[in-house]
Amino acid sequence: VRMSHFNGIELEEWPATIARTAMFLVDHQANQDMSLKIGVSPEQLPLTESANIVVGNALRMDWNEVVPASEHVYVMGNPPFIGQYTKSAEQTADMKAVWGADYDGYLDYVTGWHAQAMHYFAGQPVGRFAFVTTNSIAQGQPVPALFGPLRREGWSIPFAHRTFAWTSEAPGAAAVHCVIVGLSKGVSSKGARLFSYERPQGHPVEEPVTGISPYLVEGPWVLVSKRSKPLANLPAAVKGSQPTDGGNLIVEAAAHEEVAADPAAAKYLRRYVGARELIHDTPRWCLWLEDLDPADLAHSRVLRERLEAVRLFRSDSTKQATRDLAASPHLFTERRAPRTDYLCIPRHVSETRAFFTAARFGPEVISGDANFVVVDPDGVAFAVISSSAFIAWQRMVGGALESRLRFSNTLVWNTLPLPEISETDRDKLIEAGAGVLAARSEHPERSLAQHYAPLAMDPAL
Repeated sequence: VRMSHFNGIELEEWPATIARTAMFLVDHQANQDMSLKIGVSPEQLPLTESANIVVGNALRMDWNEVVPASEHVYVMGNPPFIGQYTKSAEQTADMKAVWGADYDGYLDYVTGWHAQAMHYFAGQPVGRFAFVTTNSIAQGQPVPALFGPLRREGWSIPFAHRTFAWTSEAPGAAAVHCVIVGLSKGVSSKGARLFSYERPQGHPVEEPVTGISPYLVEGPWVLVSKRSKPLANLPAAVKGSQPTDGGNLIVEAAAHEEVAADPAAAKYLRRYVGARELIHDTPRWCLWLEDLDPADLAHSRVLRERLEAVRLFRSDSTKQATRDLAASPHLFTERRAPRTDYLCIPRHVSETRAFFTAARFGPEVISGDANFVVVDPDGVAFAVISSSAFIAWQRMVGGALESRLRFSNTLVWNTLPLPEISETDRDKLIEAGAGVLAARSEHPERSLAQHYAPLAMDPAL
């Protein structure tokens, strides 16, 4: 393997120069290693060859102009980690150009290199490539969007590294959660190699597997796409209520005494739970004014001041829809408050949980939009989400924020393959869910985070 065998693409001249220099250093290290092992090494000077590093946009170039595709070419790299919501207009245009009709608007920028590699090897019977990427490509919504076209073109996964933490050498840099996915076509192989990490900063442990799915587990190539309605016989999960109020319909702990002391305002004071309040049981309230009596407004300085602040906040919005809602400042902009007992599901939970952390509330408690709500008068939905089966499904097909589990109604809840159950089994599920609540009630002082602390869970729970 010689330096002239290496070809690369860098966006700017200075990084390209650094890459060429780095290749000289690696070549020198390899020659020193060769000398130590066999006592002879190639002549170093004068420098007669170097890596071919081309300056240009890798998503706009024809890679065949750098090196013609063949079965002897291996493509590898570390494309830019830019998420779906942080792409510039130019980068979005890159994605549309490289993905064409397959672009769904949500794929991370890093996946553009997968599309380019797929096009590069399109006319070849054999192809191999692998990239270091953010772990988001193997989680949630991006999975069918990325791996569907790859499967269609005949690609499979011969090896992969599951999530690991990669920390930059830059001062203060945070660890990025990465995966490495190898892809090949036209290559016969027996089994595959899957590397796992007990801890993100740990060492890889290889497990021989028969095949690797796009979710980076052993299994068949099955892709789970979003659904608008639950596949199972379960009630719908919808986002909680959203205030869009500049904080004026929300009553923090420091302001609770003042609001509660106002007789007119106190009538509308309700417990309010966002994700933090749900998981850590911290106090917070809101003014729920769906049935506001104008006479109460006339008698309450607290209500007048807060609603005027909401009106001004919405009026200053850059969104026309929010400005329109300034006319009704007493109402949350999105209201989804069940009128019966309901299941409250946080959007994100720690990946260390053995079970998904959720709670049941009565209609007197208002859930914020950082949670999902499911009408659940009998508790069957609570039992389902509290099961080990559900969290296994969540870990498999759900997305993540860094490494935390991200609940999705369309991708996780609506796709849950819960078999049709008899009334007897339904009753058993409800009874089991009641057992979970009973175990929690033995320690009412504990928050959900404390109940489900992985090293300190009550055996009964």
